[in-house]
Amino acid sequence: MTTVASLMMYDQPVRIQSANDALWIAVRDRLRAKGFAAPDVLDRSGEYHSYWLLPDLALAQTCGYPYVSELKGKVRLVATPAFSYPGGKGAKRASFIVVREDNPAQSLVDLRGQRAAINDWLSNSGMNLLRISVAPLAGGKPFFSDVVVTGGHLASIAAVREGRADVAAIDSITWGLHARHAPDKIAGVRILAETPMGPGLPYITRSDASDEEVVALRDAISDALSDPALKDAVDVLGISGIEFLDDTDYAELERFRDEALRLGYPKVA
Repeated sequence: MTTVASLMMYDQPVRIQSANDALWIAVRDRLRAKGFAAPDVLDRSGEYHSYWLLPDLALAQTCGYPYVSELKGKVRLVATPAFSYPGGKGAKRASFIVVREDNPAQSLVDLRGQRAAINDWLSNSGMNLLRISVAPLAGGKPFFSDVVVTGGHLASIAAVREGRADVAAIDSITWGLHARHAPDKIAGVRILAETPMGPGLPYITRSDASDEEVVALRDAISDALSDPALKDAVDVLGISGIEFLDDTDYAELERFRDEALRLGYPKVA
């Protein structure tokens, strides 16, 4: 059986790609040692979301909100990585609400009437967590004067820095990786606040993967992360371990959505 693997959710800057490659090779070799098919290298030929429903998927990573909105029942959860970067606890993560350095805002309420950038309408970190943060302040009315969809967190940061937007919610792992490895990408922008925390981005596999393969994936990832030979790569990624979350855990993201709806704020606006 030919399979495919992709880890494109956190795959920038280039140093992160090299670390992901090293991690995958270690996972691959452990899977093969247990008799499971695993591709030689990570695939980067498609968009990050193009891998999620592939019938030959060995391993990919998705955002929690697309998981609860579109993927639940169509893929299997494998594990959720925990990170050492600020903005989270274990496998639960917040987003950083960011503004330009010269923006005088001191709190979320000061953002009323400003322009928001979101990376995607199905993003948990860029949309859902921003929505639940703003919903109590919006009073059932539009809170922002405009909303621009950028297609990615770095593009949202650029939109804020360049004055095309005033505020964005940025995944704290994306922020942490670039603060450490490519600080120029977040220059000119500052953190104003943190959103509530929710379960982070899970590793997934295809829906018909056997229980034995899911266990093998979990064991392979856990063992690779603790392998002294991978210490440098794991340190670059900032992964501190994995946790095994289920649909009950990810339902928290749906509760954020439902609370925003109850407050009359169904959409970032």
